[in-house]
Amino acid sequence: MILLASFVVTVLLLLVLLLVVYAMYMPQAQIQRRMGKMIAEAEYERQAIKQSRKKSATQGIYRTLADMSFRERIVDPLRENIEQSLVRLAPRELRNMMEKMIFHLGVQESWTVNRLAAGWVISVVVGLLLALLMIWNSSLQIPQKMAILLLGAAGGALLPFMVLQSAIRRRQAALRRQLPEFLDMLCVSVQAGLSFDGALAKIVARMKGPVVDEFSRALRDMEFGMTRQHTLTQLAQRCDLEEMYLFTSSVIQSEHLGTSMSKTLKNQADNMRDRHRQWVRAEAMKAPVKIIFPLVLFIFPSIFVIIIFPAALSLLKSLGK
Repeated sequence: MILLASFVVTVLLLLVLLLVVYAMYMPQAQIQRRMGKMIAEAEYERQAIKQSRKKSATQGIYRTLADMSFRERIVDPLRENIEQSLVRLAPRELRNMMEKMIFHLGVQESWTVNRLAAGWVISVVVGLLLALLMIWNSSLQIPQKMAILLLGAAGGALLPFMVLQSAIRRRQAALRRQLPEFLDMLCVSVQAGLSFDGALAKIVARMKGPVVDEFSRALRDMEFGMTRQHTLTQLAQRCDLEEMYLFTSSVIQSEHLGTSMSKTLKNQADNMRDRHRQWVRAEAMKAPVKIIFPLVLFIFPSIFVIIIFPAALSLLKSLGK
């Protein structure tokens, strides 16, 4: 019995020892097997993703090349090369002036200085060609021909600037006309409880025009991290209007001093309305002066013909008798 009991105890101890060893080593082996399986699956997925990305990129390139139009494949690269070649002929100071004009026109996103400088060079060349056509096979002297060539080149050089200045003046007039209405809407929105930026966002979403475009660009600049003072300063510089300078400076000063924004906007709206009324009166007073030129060139000659021509005919008849 004692031997049997000792044998049973020994077997039980061996079983416990085997269970302990199994509990110690089997989880580690399972974990290792699972980790190896997971690593293999991850590597397989990584290779599959790499192959799919490579395939999609290749397909995207082929699809883009296949879908590109004739203009994108031929015309646009050729135009860019021509622009780069012509820009070298334009002076650096000229390009700086054109950059300022583009800035005042508010078309920085669509126009480029290189394209505008290339257009200026083409305009000068066209002016010279027209002058050459005028003096071709003519009996003029050499100094006269040189003067005509210089006039053609000067006209071709000045024409783009005249067109740009005219566009800037038209845009400033449109800004001046819309600014009082915009400030009235902004004042009412702020008095209703909106913040300055929130009122600008609401008005920009519901109105159209050059003033709305400028404030929309200002809101976008503030969303990108620019301060309100810097944004409003750039806004005034783009518009280049005395009214806009007054408005932005008053808003910046109100923000620095902590005064009421609604009162500041109310005063600015009243001031802009008065200034707009005075500007309209000044433009109306210029009308009699501006109408003199069409009167002298077109209306007076026709009146003289109608009045003097019958009298001249009767006088000629009487003298012939």
